[in-house]
Amino acid sequence: MSAPLLVIDEPFRTLWHGRDPFAAVEALEGELYRELAARRTLRFEVAGRGYFVKIHRGVGWAEILKNLLILRLPVLGALNEWLAIKRLGELGVDTMHSVAFGQSGSNPASRHSFIVTEALAPTISLEDFCRDWPVQPPPLALKRALIRRVAEMAERMHRGGVNHRDFYLCHFLLHQAPVPTAANLKLSIIDLHRAQLRRETPRRWRDKDLASLYFSALEIGLTQHDLLRFLRIYFGRTLREILRDETRLLAYLVRDAERLRLRYLRKFSNSDS
Repeated sequence: MSAPLLVIDEPFRTLWHGRDPFAAVEALEGELYRELAARRTLRFEVAGRGYFVKIHRGVGWAEILKNLLILRLPVLGALNEWLAIKRLGELGVDTMHSVAFGQSGSNPASRHSFIVTEALAPTISLEDFCRDWPVQPPPLALKRALIRRVAEMAERMHRGGVNHRDFYLCHFLLHQAPVPTAANLKLSIIDLHRAQLRRETPRRWRDKDLASLYFSALEIGLTQHDLLRFLRIYFGRTLREILRDETRLLAYLVRDAERLRLRYLRKFSNSDS
Protein backbone atom coordinates (compact mmCIF):
# COMPACT_ATOMS: atom_id res chain seq x y z
CA MET A 1 0.00 0.00 0.00
CA SER A 2 1.38 3.41 -0.95
CA ALA A 3 2.00 6.03 1.74
CA PRO A 4 -0.69 8.72 2.12
CA LEU A 5 -0.10 11.99 0.29
CA LEU A 6 -0.49 14.89 2.73
CA VAL A 7 -0.02 18.65 2.34
CA ILE A 8 -1.15 20.49 5.47
CA ASP A 9 -0.67 24.18 6.28
CA GLU A 10 -1.55 26.23 9.35
CA PRO A 11 -3.73 26.28 11.33
CA PHE A 12 -4.35 22.58 10.66
CA ARG A 13 -0.71 21.54 10.99
CA THR A 14 -0.90 22.62 14.63
CA LEU A 15 -4.53 21.67 15.19
CA TRP A 16 -4.04 18.11 13.94
CA HIS A 17 -0.58 17.54 15.40
CA GLY A 18 -0.29 13.94 16.53
CA ARG A 19 -3.66 13.01 14.98
CA ASP A 20 -4.61 11.06 11.89
CA PRO A 21 -5.68 13.82 9.44
CA PHE A 22 -8.19 11.50 7.76
CA ALA A 23 -9.89 10.81 11.08
CA ALA A 24 -9.70 14.51 11.96
CA VAL A 25 -11.58 15.64 8.84
CA GLU A 26 -14.23 12.98 9.34
CA ALA A 27 -14.79 14.35 12.86
CA LEU A 28 -15.30 17.94 11.69
CA GLU A 29 -18.68 19.49 12.44
CA GLY A 30 -20.37 22.43 10.76
CA GLU A 31 -22.92 23.36 8.11
CA LEU A 32 -23.53 20.55 5.67
CA TYR A 33 -23.57 21.84 2.08
CA ARG A 34 -23.77 18.59 0.17
CA GLU A 35 -23.99 14.90 1.03
CA LEU A 36 -23.58 12.25 -1.64
CA ALA A 37 -22.73 8.58 -1.38
CA ALA A 38 -19.06 9.26 -2.13
CA ARG A 39 -18.62 12.96 -1.34
CA ARG A 40 -19.41 15.25 1.56
CA THR A 41 -19.00 19.05 1.65
CA LEU A 42 -19.04 20.89 4.96
CA ARG A 43 -18.46 24.49 6.07
CA PHE A 44 -16.84 24.91 9.48
CA GLU A 45 -14.89 27.44 11.49
CA VAL A 46 -11.55 27.44 13.29
CA ALA A 47 -10.62 30.40 15.48
CA GLY A 48 -13.37 32.48 13.91
CA ARG A 49 -12.29 31.83 10.31
CA GLY A 50 -14.43 29.93 7.82
CA TYR A 51 -13.30 26.88 5.85
CA PHE A 52 -14.80 24.30 3.52
CA VAL A 53 -13.88 20.62 3.51
CA LYS A 54 -14.68 18.17 0.74
CA ILE A 55 -14.30 14.55 1.76
CA HIS A 56 -14.18 11.96 -1.00
CA ARG A 57 -14.68 8.27 -0.35
CA GLY A 58 -14.24 5.51 -2.90
CA VAL A 59 -16.99 5.48 -5.52
CA GLY A 60 -16.61 1.76 -6.26
CA TRP A 61 -15.85 0.03 -9.55
CA ALA A 62 -19.52 -0.11 -10.55
CA GLU A 63 -19.77 3.70 -10.51
CA ILE A 64 -16.46 4.06 -12.37
CA LEU A 65 -17.58 1.65 -15.10
CA LYS A 66 -21.00 3.30 -15.37
CA ASN A 67 -19.36 6.67 -16.00
CA LEU A 68 -16.90 5.26 -18.51
CA LEU A 69 -19.68 3.50 -20.45
CA ILE A 70 -21.43 6.85 -20.99
CA LEU A 71 -18.08 8.48 -21.86
CA ARG A 72 -17.99 10.56 -18.68
CA LEU A 73 -14.81 10.86 -16.63
CA PRO A 74 -15.57 9.91 -13.00
CA VAL A 75 -14.41 12.08 -10.09
CA LEU A 76 -12.13 9.83 -8.08
CA GLY A 77 -11.06 12.10 -5.26
CA ALA A 78 -9.81 15.48 -4.09
CA LEU A 79 -6.47 15.34 -5.93
CA ASN A 80 -7.98 16.79 -9.09
CA GLU A 81 -9.28 19.89 -7.30
CA TRP A 82 -6.04 20.39 -5.40
CA LEU A 83 -4.02 20.26 -8.63
CA ALA A 84 -6.47 22.57 -10.42
CA ILE A 85 -6.23 25.15 -7.63
CA LYS A 86 -2.44 25.06 -7.93
CA ARG A 87 -2.55 25.41 -11.72
CA LEU A 88 -4.97 28.33 -11.66
CA GLY A 89 -2.77 30.05 -9.09
CA GLU A 90 0.19 29.66 -11.45
CA LEU A 91 -1.91 31.09 -14.30
CA GLY A 92 -2.95 34.13 -12.26
CA VAL A 93 -6.62 33.13 -12.14
CA ASP A 94 -8.22 33.89 -8.78
CA THR A 95 -9.67 30.82 -7.11
CA MET A 96 -9.84 29.10 -3.74
CA HIS A 97 -6.85 28.74 -1.41
CA SER A 98 -6.15 25.20 -0.26
CA VAL A 99 -4.82 24.80 3.30
CA ALA A 100 -4.98 21.00 3.65
CA PHE A 101 -5.05 18.05 1.30
CA GLY A 102 -4.77 14.32 1.86
CA GLN A 103 -5.11 11.16 -0.21
CA SER A 104 -4.83 7.58 0.98
CA GLY A 105 -5.00 4.38 -1.02
CA SER A 106 -3.85 3.40 -4.51
CA ASN A 107 -7.10 1.70 -5.58
CA PRO A 108 -9.13 4.38 -7.42
CA ALA A 109 -12.39 2.70 -6.46
CA SER A 110 -11.76 2.85 -2.71
CA ARG A 111 -9.29 5.66 -2.02
CA HIS A 112 -10.03 8.20 0.71
CA SER A 113 -9.17 11.87 0.16
CA PHE A 114 -10.01 15.36 1.33
CA ILE A 115 -9.32 19.01 0.62
CA VAL A 116 -9.77 21.99 2.94
CA THR A 117 -10.06 25.48 1.47
CA GLU A 118 -10.50 28.89 3.02
CA ALA A 119 -14.05 30.23 2.75
CA LEU A 120 -14.27 33.15 0.33
CA ALA A 121 -16.33 35.74 2.18
CA PRO A 122 -18.07 38.03 1.80
CA THR A 123 -18.93 36.94 -1.73
CA ILE A 124 -21.95 36.39 -3.95
CA SER A 125 -22.19 34.14 -6.99
CA LEU A 126 -22.52 35.86 -10.33
CA GLU A 127 -25.72 33.88 -10.86
CA ASP A 128 -27.29 35.61 -7.84
CA PHE A 129 -25.64 38.97 -8.47
CA CYS A 130 -26.95 39.14 -12.05
CA ARG A 131 -30.37 37.59 -11.40
CA ASP A 132 -32.29 40.90 -11.40
CA TRP A 133 -30.41 42.54 -14.27
CA PRO A 134 -33.35 42.18 -16.72
CA VAL A 135 -35.50 44.47 -14.52
CA GLN A 136 -32.74 46.35 -12.67
CA PRO A 137 -29.83 46.82 -15.10
CA PRO A 138 -26.44 47.40 -13.48
CA PRO A 139 -24.25 50.43 -14.18
CA LEU A 140 -22.92 50.01 -17.72
CA ALA A 141 -19.29 50.33 -16.60
CA LEU A 142 -19.74 47.56 -14.01
CA LYS A 143 -21.42 45.22 -16.51
CA ARG A 144 -18.66 45.75 -19.05
CA ALA A 145 -15.99 45.23 -16.39
CA LEU A 146 -17.58 41.94 -15.33
CA ILE A 147 -17.82 40.74 -18.93
CA ARG A 148 -14.16 41.61 -19.44
CA ARG A 149 -13.05 39.88 -16.24
CA VAL A 150 -14.99 36.66 -16.95
CA ALA A 151 -13.66 36.57 -20.52
CA GLU A 152 -10.07 37.13 -19.38
CA MET A 153 -10.33 34.45 -16.68
CA ALA A 154 -11.84 31.95 -19.13
CA GLU A 155 -9.17 32.65 -21.75
CA ARG A 156 -6.30 32.38 -19.30
CA MET A 157 -7.70 29.17 -17.83
CA HIS A 158 -8.20 27.50 -21.21
CA ARG A 159 -4.87 28.72 -22.57
CA GLY A 160 -3.23 27.23 -19.50
CA GLY A 161 -4.67 23.79 -20.13
CA VAL A 162 -7.58 23.80 -17.65
CA ASN A 163 -11.21 23.16 -18.53
CA HIS A 164 -13.77 23.38 -15.75
CA ARG A 165 -16.61 21.02 -16.83
CA ASP A 166 -19.10 22.96 -14.65
CA PHE A 167 -18.44 26.40 -16.09
CA TYR A 168 -21.55 28.27 -14.98
CA LEU A 169 -22.08 31.74 -13.49
CA CYS A 170 -22.85 30.13 -10.12
CA HIS A 171 -19.20 29.04 -9.92
CA PHE A 172 -17.86 32.58 -10.19
CA LEU A 173 -17.82 34.33 -6.81
CA LEU A 174 -17.84 38.13 -6.75
CA HIS A 175 -16.02 39.53 -3.73
CA GLN A 176 -18.07 42.16 -1.91
CA ALA A 177 -15.51 43.88 0.29
CA PRO A 178 -15.09 46.56 -0.78
CA VAL A 179 -18.38 47.05 -2.64
CA PRO A 180 -17.60 45.98 -6.21
CA THR A 181 -17.19 48.68 -8.82
CA ALA A 182 -15.80 48.65 -12.34
CA ALA A 183 -12.43 49.71 -10.92
CA ASN A 184 -11.98 47.23 -8.06
CA LEU A 185 -13.99 44.08 -8.77
CA LYS A 186 -12.53 40.66 -7.96
CA LEU A 187 -13.86 37.29 -9.11
CA SER A 188 -12.85 33.81 -8.00
CA ILE A 189 -13.62 30.50 -9.73
CA ILE A 190 -14.74 27.67 -7.44
CA ASP A 191 -15.85 24.01 -7.58
CA LEU A 192 -12.95 22.53 -9.50
CA HIS A 193 -13.39 18.87 -8.58
CA ARG A 194 -14.36 17.95 -12.17
CA ALA A 195 -11.71 20.11 -13.86
CA GLN A 196 -9.32 18.58 -16.36
CA LEU A 197 -5.66 19.59 -16.61
CA ARG A 198 -3.51 19.22 -19.72
CA ARG A 199 -0.74 21.06 -21.49
CA GLU A 200 -3.38 22.50 -23.83
CA THR A 201 -7.16 22.51 -23.60
CA PRO A 202 -8.70 20.55 -26.49
CA ARG A 203 -11.12 22.57 -28.60
CA ARG A 204 -13.96 20.18 -27.71
CA TRP A 205 -13.62 20.84 -23.99
CA ARG A 206 -13.04 24.55 -24.48
CA ASP A 207 -16.27 24.74 -26.44
CA LYS A 208 -18.18 22.78 -23.79
CA ASP A 209 -17.08 25.25 -21.12
CA LEU A 210 -18.07 28.24 -23.26
CA ALA A 211 -21.46 26.69 -24.05
CA SER A 212 -22.15 26.12 -20.34
CA LEU A 213 -21.23 29.71 -19.57
CA TYR A 214 -23.41 30.99 -22.42
CA PHE A 215 -26.36 28.90 -21.22
CA SER A 216 -26.05 30.21 -17.66
CA ALA A 217 -26.06 33.81 -18.94
CA LEU A 218 -29.14 33.49 -21.18
CA GLU A 219 -31.59 34.94 -18.66
CA ILE A 220 -29.64 37.90 -17.24
CA GLY A 221 -30.49 40.41 -19.93
CA LEU A 222 -27.27 40.47 -21.92
CA THR A 223 -27.47 42.02 -25.38
CA GLN A 224 -25.91 40.68 -28.55
CA HIS A 225 -23.37 43.47 -28.21
CA ASP A 226 -22.45 42.16 -24.74
CA LEU A 227 -21.93 38.64 -26.10
CA LEU A 228 -19.78 39.92 -28.96
CA ARG A 229 -17.76 41.97 -26.47
CA PHE A 230 -17.05 38.76 -24.53
CA LEU A 231 -15.89 36.98 -27.68
CA ARG A 232 -13.60 39.86 -28.72
CA ILE A 233 -11.92 39.83 -25.32
CA TYR A 234 -11.73 36.03 -25.06
CA PHE A 235 -10.19 35.55 -28.51
CA GLY A 236 -8.23 38.80 -28.63
CA ARG A 237 -9.26 39.23 -32.27
CA THR A 238 -11.54 41.45 -34.30
CA LEU A 239 -15.18 40.54 -34.77
CA ARG A 240 -14.55 40.04 -38.48
CA GLU A 241 -11.87 37.44 -37.70
CA ILE A 242 -14.01 35.70 -35.07
CA LEU A 243 -17.06 35.47 -37.34
CA ARG A 244 -14.83 34.10 -40.08
CA ASP A 245 -12.80 31.62 -38.03
CA GLU A 246 -15.20 30.52 -35.26
CA THR A 247 -18.43 29.76 -37.13
CA ARG A 248 -18.43 26.19 -35.82
CA LEU A 249 -18.11 27.42 -32.23
CA LEU A 250 -20.87 30.01 -32.61
CA ALA A 251 -23.29 27.40 -33.98
CA TYR A 252 -22.32 24.99 -31.22
CA LEU A 253 -22.93 27.59 -28.49
CA VAL A 254 -26.53 28.06 -29.61
CA ARG A 255 -27.15 24.35 -30.11
CA ASP A 256 -25.62 23.17 -26.85
CA ALA A 257 -27.17 25.96 -24.80
CA GLU A 258 -30.57 24.79 -26.04
CA ARG A 259 -29.69 21.21 -25.08
CA LEU A 260 -28.73 22.36 -21.58
CA ARG A 261 -31.91 24.44 -21.30
CA LEU A 262 -34.10 21.45 -22.17
CA ARG A 263 -32.20 19.23 -19.75
CA TYR A 264 -32.67 21.86 -17.02
CA LEU A 265 -36.41 22.05 -17.72
CA ARG A 266 -36.76 18.24 -17.64
CA LYS A 267 -34.85 18.03 -14.37
CA PHE A 268 -37.02 20.54 -12.56
CA SER A 269 -40.21 19.26 -14.16
CA ASN A 270 -39.45 15.79 -12.79
CA SER A 271 -38.56 17.19 -9.35
CA ASP A 272 -41.95 18.94 -9.14
CA SER A 273 -43.98 15.91 -10.17
